[in-house]
Amino acid sequence: MNVFRLAGDMTHLLSVVVLLLKIHTIKSCAGISLKTQELYAVVFAARYLDLFVHFVSLYNTVMKLVFLASSFSIVWYMKRHKIVRRTYDKDHDTFRHYVLVLPCLLLALLINEKFTFREVMWAFSIYLEAVAIFPQLVLLQRTRNIDNLTGQYVFFLGAYRVLYILNWIYRYFTEPHFVHWISWVAGIVQTLLYADFFYYYIMSWKNNVKLELPA
Repeated sequence: MNVFRLAGDMTHLLSVVVLLLKIHTIKSCAGISLKTQELYAVVFAARYLDLFVHFVSLYNTVMKLVFLASSFSIVWYMKRHKIVRRTYDKDHDTFRHYVLVLPCLLLALLINEKFTFREVMWAFSIYLEAVAIFPQLVLLQRTRNIDNLTGQYVFFLGAYRVLYILNWIYRYFTEPHFVHWISWVAGIVQTLLYADFFYYYIMSWKNNVKLELPA
């Protein structure tokens, strides 16, 4: 644990809090991609298969439970809640997200740290997380209607990944033999997907104008 890892975890948690705040208090999921939320639910379910068999720390276990519970709760809200589901923009959220799952699974079968079920699922979750935001970014680009909470959600989600990269750099120089190529490459790909959004988010904040992505 270091300051970059802790800041990354807190930023990731903050992104979830912002999204749940939007859904629970405003009773709206406008601008939020259900496809991305479903992919994140798969990511956490695959990554935390060791939840009840491998104890690292209370902090680690609590964070796992929080992300599992929140991801499935968000999907439930968007699909089942009688008010929230009416605000879901299914006409624009049409990215075929299932086409991302199979390539990530095949890649995990080919490139993993150890060919066991849990390790393959862990690698699969890393690869899938790298591209899970894609349907969300496509939806925002199509609608160009980005409210403050949605913009903050995506920004914090991207910031979490940037902070994790700084965490890896710090650990590389302070811990001997710290090498995790799978996480590193996937994390860089994920961060690059946010680059365009980051630019327009920062420019809108700097100029005090509404955030809009180019069509």
